[in-house]
Amino acid sequence: MEKTNITETRDFYFTELSDLPEVRIFLFVAILLIYLITLAGNGAILTAIATDSHLQTPMYFFISNLSFLDVLCPTVTVPKMLQIFMSENKTISFIGCVLQLFFLIYAVGTEVFLLSVMAYDRYVAICSPLHYTNIMTKRRCVQLAAGTLLTGFINSMIHTSLTFTLSFCEPYKIHQYYCDIPPLMAASCSSTYLPELVALLVAGILGGGAFLVTLISYIYIISTILRMRSAEGRRKAFSTCGSHLTVVFLFYGTTIATYVRPTSSYSPKQDRIVSMLYGIVTPMLNPMIYSLRNKDVKRALVKAFRLKIFS
Repeated sequence: MEKTNITETRDFYFTELSDLPEVRIFLFVAILLIYLITLAGNGAILTAIATDSHLQTPMYFFISNLSFLDVLCPTVTVPKMLQIFMSENKTISFIGCVLQLFFLIYAVGTEVFLLSVMAYDRYVAICSPLHYTNIMTKRRCVQLAAGTLLTGFINSMIHTSLTFTLSFCEPYKIHQYYCDIPPLMAASCSSTYLPELVALLVAGILGGGAFLVTLISYIYIISTILRMRSAEGRRKAFSTCGSHLTVVFLFYGTTIATYVRPTSSYSPKQDRIVSMLYGIVTPMLNPMIYSLRNKDVKRALVKAFRLKIFS
């Protein structure tokens, strides 16, 4: 195989899971349906929070940020993926691949940091309820949200720049439906030791730090809930935190399975399934798990749609 520097590469070629037209059509319909449900669910959450004054609180402010990221993540990959299923053109340009990888890692990384901020918000609300409004001010919430966006940007810049310093082998095939770090490293002809080492260090420092904030927050939260005398108070607190923890476990589990391991263990078919979970399925489930079960959100949605119908 010829070894070529990435700057000389025109296009990457995506390989399909199956050559059978029936399989491609099924995947096209299934992923399109999931994507439309994702847009509808997260769009509904954003509409409810924007139009109801009762939802102008720190918790719902962070949920709206989560919904934005859950729209961004599949939007980066799904349109190109659908084209691949139904078109003979299975290529993506070098610039297109760079941009796709950057925004994918940006969305995924920012969500990791945002989930830790949301855990901290719940910690303050449950463990220090009397000081909650003084601590979680509007300015503080904006600063925390901006911090997650900035950290996500830096994280993505590091991973994207390191990935595209590699050299790749003709015919530049990527065993995935979109540009991601594991399949790009697997397609490289040059040593991936440095990018992998940096990826693990960044994951350990930034991702590990975010995970520790989440873990410590929930240790204090659970301890406080168990000391509550009111059964109704415990039930309500566990309900709110249980939804967030479900999202955390689902997201962390799939991202760790995808990124925190050596390239030598890369399995194209297995990784396509795992990456679809965090990149496509999780953004669809988050509104259902976290917000659409919430009575305040449902009430706000009913109110918003009634106003649209009668306006």
